[in-house]
Amino acid sequence: MADKINSFTQLDAWKSGHALVLKVLACCEGLNRYDALRNQMERAAISITSNIAEGFGRQSYIDKKHFYTIARGSAFELQNQLLIARDSNKIKNEQFEEIAPFSLDSLRLLHGLIRSLQRQQQKANS
Repeated sequence: MADKINSFTQLDAWKSGHALVLKVLACCEGLNRYDALRNQMERAAISITSNIAEGFGRQSYIDKKHFYTIARGSAFELQNQLLIARDSNKIKNEQFEEIAPFSLDSLRLLHGLIRSLQRQQQKANS
């Protein structure tokens, strides 16, 4: 049986999201600090791991799922912003190609985290 997870930092979804945040922050350093897109990209990336952490701290399955779903929404928001940044030449295609796999991995793990929570909830209700 797997070891019990005692901290949100042990969640694969958080680890992946954290790596994504660091990549986005590094990428955004090259943008004007007052650029609205930079601000939105940084906020969306940070929102992913922040909502995973908050969801982990919640007691009910409904609350946990709510915050994990918000994290997933922020990941989709960030993907859109990365496309805008690339297509408007605010970031280079190479930067986009470096970050995109982290974004996809984070989404995959968030989907899995939400599905796992749903299975646990169904099991607890049966």
